[in-house]
Amino acid sequence: MRRARPAARGRAAPAGRAWTFLSNHGHVLVCIASDPEVRLRDVAVAVGITERAVLKILADLAAAGIVERRREGRRNRYRLNADQPLRHPLEAHRSVAALLAMVLGRAPKRAC
Repeated sequence: MRRARPAARGRAAPAGRAWTFLSNHGHVLVCIASDPEVRLRDVAVAVGITERAVLKILADLAAAGIVERRREGRRNRYRLNADQPLRHPLEAHRSVAALLAMVLGRAPKRAC
């Protein structure tokens, strides 16, 4: 009789969600592109990560010059610099806008 293999890091992958083509960074970017005024809580729920993880990803995207944040009262508004190239050498010939157009089926919304 074969024994079941232990899950990586002690966690079993949810059924049907073992892996995706986009990283969490890509998922957060798609959420921001869909709604520049989205709340971090809503992004976290949509992506399936914590709000703290969303904050770290937004910091990474801001450091790369892809996302800018502007505070408006109690809310944040995000602006995408979609002309930035994708970061991996295999995709560097394409822009963030091209990725978002493929995923969203349209150009990202502009804000700020």
